[in-house]
Amino acid sequence: MTNRVHSGRAQVVRARRGLRLRPAQAVVTGFGIAVAAGTILLMLPISKVGPGGANFIQALFTSTSAVCVTGLTVVDTPTFWTPFGQVVILLLIQLGGLGIMIFASLIGLVLARKLSVRARLNTAAEAKAVGFNDVRGLVRGIVLISLTIEAVTFALLFLRFLLGYGYTVGEAAWHGAFHAVSAFNNAGFALYSDNLIGFAQDPFICLPLCAAIILGGLGFPVIMQLRKEFRRPLHWSMNTKLVLWGTAVLLIAGTVYITILEWNNPRTFGGMDPWGRVLAGFFHSVQTRTAGFNSVDIGAMHDETWLGMDVLMFIGGGPAGTAGGIKVTTFAVLFFIMMTELRGEGAVNIFGKRLSRAVHRQAITVVLIAVAAVIVGAGLLMLLSGENLDRALFETVSAFATVGLSTGITADLSASAQVVLVVLMFLGRLGPLTLGSAIALRDRRILYEFPKERPAVG
Repeated sequence: MTNRVHSGRAQVVRARRGLRLRPAQAVVTGFGIAVAAGTILLMLPISKVGPGGANFIQALFTSTSAVCVTGLTVVDTPTFWTPFGQVVILLLIQLGGLGIMIFASLIGLVLARKLSVRARLNTAAEAKAVGFNDVRGLVRGIVLISLTIEAVTFALLFLRFLLGYGYTVGEAAWHGAFHAVSAFNNAGFALYSDNLIGFAQDPFICLPLCAAIILGGLGFPVIMQLRKEFRRPLHWSMNTKLVLWGTAVLLIAGTVYITILEWNNPRTFGGMDPWGRVLAGFFHSVQTRTAGFNSVDIGAMHDETWLGMDVLMFIGGGPAGTAGGIKVTTFAVLFFIMMTELRGEGAVNIFGKRLSRAVHRQAITVVLIAVAAVIVGAGLLMLLSGENLDRALFETVSAFATVGLSTGITADLSASAQVVLVVLMFLGRLGPLTLGSAIALRDRRILYEFPKERPAVG
């Protein structure tokens, strides 16, 4: 009898272990639950202006775009959603930016003042932490950094809206808070039907938003290390150096590229003064880091400009932050691998340190999955909507990289094409490696090796 009891208990324990989610699976599940909850809230009649509620596709698309901090929309945010609906969107943006697991860990800290090992693992998976011994400090640091940057951005925007545009205190506070959160979390949602076109030449609006977007796109590990060791660059990690150098190069290159191509375009930069054109070029270079605001009509830009923006959006920002894309570090790793191969060297060395071979495989995997997702997505959009390659590719990259910039076709796409963008936003926010490891049935450890052979390459 005793043996049967022990056997039964063992089976229960094994069953419970089997039901436990691995960290990556928990992250995917958390984001899925947030999207579902946001969809339900946005379908309520109280969320939509006028009689009735939003339909399922409108609510699902908006909820996914907010949680995945993308910014693509199928309805006009300021006129379609009520203040309640806009608050829901704002909360979803904040939740998606901080990360479901980080947010859950914050609640655990407040209520229980302690974290279980599993909670630490889940948080480390979301924040891309190397270890999880100091997850408590990690969570506090992330929340403190987020709220501080958002508060400073809010203050600057609040004063500008209040003193420069004659808003009431309440209007200035609401617009300042919404756009500060949307900017730092790289979401791109705006409370204006033309996004930020009305502020195209206002540096007191554009520059604070750009600063918040850049800081959010650097990634929390970079910001936290800079906060501690700003004056000791020799102590900076390879990740921090790659993100800072990559961000600077891409921002400058993007500004020059976009400004030159659109300088004389009468439908975008052509009607501005020279400094306004430079500001607009810099602003849109920043937006390609996965923010999604626009101060000119993106659909009126040249095709060549779209192509360059496709590349910048695809690369994205820093890891473990609010930006999307394949990440600056992934792009940099592939660049150094290429340079090492061209020089005929054996090991990839970056900033005086040797790159782990495991990182080679991870970078290649991320890029190949991302390229496949974009190609398949663009093909489906062309098939389902009849759009040409330029617009379909731009919209697909924008969705996968969680950018939110649009040539203006998203709202007119069929429901099936919009669902394609929903899937791309979800995949792009979580990352190919996270999503892939979450759906894998089990880890395979091969205890033997096959003999080596080298095929012809190139």
